[in-house]
Amino acid sequence: MSAVTISGVNSMADDQFEWVFGNVIELCADAAVQVKKKRPFNNLADLCAAFHKYLDDLSVEGKLQILQSHPDLAGRLAAQGALTKESTEEQRSAGLQDVTSEQKSIIDLCNERYKKKFGFPFIICARENKVLSIIEGLQKRYDNTREQEIQTGINEVKKICKLRILDIVKN
Repeated sequence: MSAVTISGVNSMADDQFEWVFGNVIELCADAAVQVKKKRPFNNLADLCAAFHKYLDDLSVEGKLQILQSHPDLAGRLAAQGALTKESTEEQRSAGLQDVTSEQKSIIDLCNERYKKKFGFPFIICARENKVLSIIEGLQKRYDNTREQEIQTGINEVKKICKLRILDIVKN
C-alpha cells in the first residue's frame, strides 16, 4: 500500500481503517477500532496522539496485555519466521538477525530473566537501536521497578507505533 494523506485517513471506510492501522500497536486491533472513532484528524501528529492516548488511557491490566503481546527480541518467533511483518522489519533494522552466538546467548538469558521479573517481554524500539544498545538496555532496565518498566515499555510501544504510522501516512 502506498502512503496515504491525512485526508485519505479521514475518508477511509471503518473496516479499511481497522485493516490499515490494525497492527500499529503490535497485535492490538482494538486500538484501530477505538481510534477510528476520533476522526477527523487535523494532521499526522493528531493521528499519532490518538493512538498514544489510547495507550495512556488503558488500565494497568490493559497495558500489561499490550506489553505481553510483543515478541522477544531475537527470540524463538524470529527464528521460526513467525513475527508480524512489522516486527520482522524492525528487528532486521536493528541487526538482530545477524547477532553473534555470544550476543544471542546474552539476549536470550537477559530476555528470560527480564520476563521472569516483570511478567512481560523487554520492549525497546528496535528501529531506534542496534544490537549493543539493546543488550545494554536489557541489562540496565532490569534494575527498574515493575511500575517503571510498565511505563517505559508503553513509552517504547508509542515510539514503535509512531514509526509504523509514519510508514503508512505521508505528512
